[in-house]
Amino acid sequence: MPFLELTLRCTEATQPRYENALEDVGALAVTMLDADADTSNERAILEPGVGQTPLWNELVLTALFPAETNALALLAALEAFDAGLDWSSAGFRAVEDEDWERAWLDQFQPMRFGQRTWIVPWNHELPEAAQAADAAVVRLDPGLAFGSGTHPTTALCLRWLDQLSAEGELQGRTVLDFGCGSGILALAALKLGAAAAVGVDNDPQALTATADNGERNGVHIAAWLPQDEPAATYPVVVANILASALDALADLLAARVAPGGRIALSGILHGQEGELLERYAPWFEQLEAVQDGDWMRITGVRRA
Repeated sequence: MPFLELTLRCTEATQPRYENALEDVGALAVTMLDADADTSNERAILEPGVGQTPLWNELVLTALFPAETNALALLAALEAFDAGLDWSSAGFRAVEDEDWERAWLDQFQPMRFGQRTWIVPWNHELPEAAQAADAAVVRLDPGLAFGSGTHPTTALCLRWLDQLSAEGELQGRTVLDFGCGSGILALAALKLGAAAAVGVDNDPQALTATADNGERNGVHIAAWLPQDEPAATYPVVVANILASALDALADLLAARVAPGGRIALSGILHGQEGELLERYAPWFEQLEAVQDGDWMRITGVRRA
């Protein structure tokens, strides 16, 4: 059947109230997108885990209702449910019947990073190039692992891991994925030849997603909450979080990298890299910043 679609903007703080109201008046589905997507204000919500709700500072909410729903009556019901919310910006349009889940999944296509690394949604056949014997293929559920598409910060890290593998710096090594989310970077490292991977995240649901994705890809990732992570050093560390967290965690992350080991830091907006380069300089040499659109990646080698 066709549907009536309601769309409006809201803030992270008011999102739960809007969503509760929409569901109470009979919304068939409610989806959320970053209102600042594809702008310099875009905020990285990276590979949400099972059960996570990715939230941004400003959101666009979209709700579907049966086609016969009267828009004016619907607005009246929403205002009656929560008079403190502003529904004046709500827009409506009729949308044709289609397989919504199929349409959502079909937005996501296999993606290649570097020479060998492929991220392929479960619902897609492997591209011919990804069937090569040396291809490193990670299969992910786009509904959980992709969000609105693999973010440039993730792409920067995937290309770095691919490059390390090409240089022979990944094979047989153990990789720490700090802020692992769904485990996409740990998975890629293992597919590229790492001997083992450890994931750390402060969200228990992310650990569940990482373990589940590892099992579905035929590999094992030891995933820990920060307070439970066994003290260790690693020859390869990747931290795809945000600049403020990279600054606050500099001592901890530096301590995780073995002498001569490699680190990659991502989740950094262009313009934030200068302070972080200075912050990590006491521990790392060969520091380099690489840009992808509005986002940066910093890499370095741990001083002996």
